Amino acid sequence: MSLVDVSNVSPSLFILGVVFILLIFGLLSLGILRMFQQRFKFGWFCFAGAIVSFSVFMYVLNRWYV
Repeated sequence: MSLVDVSNVSPSLFILGVVFILLIFGLLSLGILRMFQQRFKFGWFCFAGAIVSFSVFMYVLNRWYV
């Protein structure tokens, strides 16, 4: 196991990653919770929101950072 050098990661990329990761996984967990609560319509909306958030995240990464 070796150390990973993250000194080349810009602060804006780090903040963008943190915000989108919290948003995507928050929506996924909320969707799973709503499915267990038998609120299927809201659960599917949360899953769709997570997919849209992931798509926007990939677009922003490819547009600004690659």
